[in-house]
Amino acid sequence: MFFLKDLPSRQTLQAYQADYPAMNIDRVDTALHMLRTASLLMRELDNYFASHDLSQLRYLILVVLDREKTMNKKSEGLMASEIAGRLDVSRPVMTRTLQSLMQDGLLEAGGDSSDGRARLIRLSRAGRARLHAVLPGYYQLIDSFMQNQ
Repeated sequence: MFFLKDLPSRQTLQAYQADYPAMNIDRVDTALHMLRTASLLMRELDNYFASHDLSQLRYLILVVLDREKTMNKKSEGLMASEIAGRLDVSRPVMTRTLQSLMQDGLLEAGGDSSDGRARLIRLSRAGRARLHAVLPGYYQLIDSFMQNQ
């Protein structure tokens, strides 16, 4: 999250530029506004996900698995390491989150038909239903947020 509510004025940025001449005022100003906007959107999304008993990470895991099935109809799922490789989280966090999603019945694990030792993770029916119940409101929230920018 970007916690700065009151962004520096151009005058403030110009004062900093006097001490740090390599600073590009326009780029810094643009970046600060992007960070603030993204932070506001993330806060709204966090609240939305929480109302559906999800977090951003839990949602993203469901999306990654759903997308894999959509793009590769023959996919039996993904290994935990493959899911982790598509998201920017540590392995321990990924492991705990996957376990939690399985306990909640949103994911299931099974063997890989081409490698009996591999354990593939896929959406359960309940997981796919939860994801597809959340998506319309997710897209509506983003659309509404962007209309107000």
